[in-house]
Amino acid sequence: MSRQTSLATLPRPFVPAGPAGLSRKAKAAIIVQFILNEGADVPLSALPDDLQTELTCQLGSLRYVDRETLNTVVEEFSDELEAVGLSFPGGMAGALDALEGKINPRTAQRLRREAGVRQVGDPWDRINALPVEKLEALIQGESIEVAAVMMSRIDVSKAAQVLGRLPAERAQRITYAVSMTTGVTPDAVDRIGISLATQIDSEPPKAFDKKPNERVGAILNYTNAAVRDELLDSLEKEDEEFANAVRKAIFTFGNIPERVNAIDVPKISRDVPVETLATAVAAASNDEENRTVDFLLENLSKRMAASIREEAEGLGAIKPKIGEKAMNAVVSAIRDLVAIGEIELLDPDEEK
Repeated sequence: MSRQTSLATLPRPFVPAGPAGLSRKAKAAIIVQFILNEGADVPLSALPDDLQTELTCQLGSLRYVDRETLNTVVEEFSDELEAVGLSFPGGMAGALDALEGKINPRTAQRLRREAGVRQVGDPWDRINALPVEKLEALIQGESIEVAAVMMSRIDVSKAAQVLGRLPAERAQRITYAVSMTTGVTPDAVDRIGISLATQIDSEPPKAFDKKPNERVGAILNYTNAAVRDELLDSLEKEDEEFANAVRKAIFTFGNIPERVNAIDVPKISRDVPVETLATAVAAASNDEENRTVDFLLENLSKRMAASIREEAEGLGAIKPKIGEKAMNAVVSAIRDLVAIGEIELLDPDEEK
């Protein structure tokens, strides 16, 4: 068979030797196909939709290229890469992503809103990362159908927690609506995700990460016990609900038995000097503090508990300020262990 005959039988269009007649888009398609053939993972989904469409059309329009053309296109592509000195993200979306965490979040949010730039990536990843309380608030503000889609896309464990927080009737309606989501298209799910993510972005930034009751509780943790009780009593007269929330947020030496797991007590003793523990034990002066002392010592080894008691008895009377300082040191050590994930505080409203 002659060369002319074999070429004539090839599907069109066939690109003969020499890339002179090829457009840059066609060359890009050749490079992409070459990389794919080599088994590399090309994240084409990161490209804008219009570029993905053009690339797909280019790949669909080509059939074969000869080796000489391929080598020339690859060499040209390699030369262009080597000539690049510095590359930029390209567009406002890319710039904002590159500066994520580097510029003020409020500035980034304003620029996205003004430029009409959506947050890149899967919006459902951002939604799923929200705390259960925020997910509950989102679902409460949406229709049953949208809530059903949302419950189907977030983690099962979070979905279960959210359902448990919803009113029984609404939870039942959402659960039933999940059975009706079989025909929902991926595009519709994406649009719902973008809409929910937009709601998140539209919320004004908060100056404080913690809730008001948590901030007040953290302050009162380190105030004098008499002052703390007086402030709480006064606050209770003004706003009983807020005062109760503050009481739950407070974690003091007297709260240790109800907030700390007994098996974690030895970890606390490793981080608190024996003399500090002995001072705290000797300074205990009321039922609440004595209950904490008993809890700590009962969950230590008998030898260590006896040593602490013996040292505490030898200290005699402890000045209130010194005793309170020792108790605060124990509380601080517990908080440090919680911060590094070594232990977890128990919820006082839940059974141990």
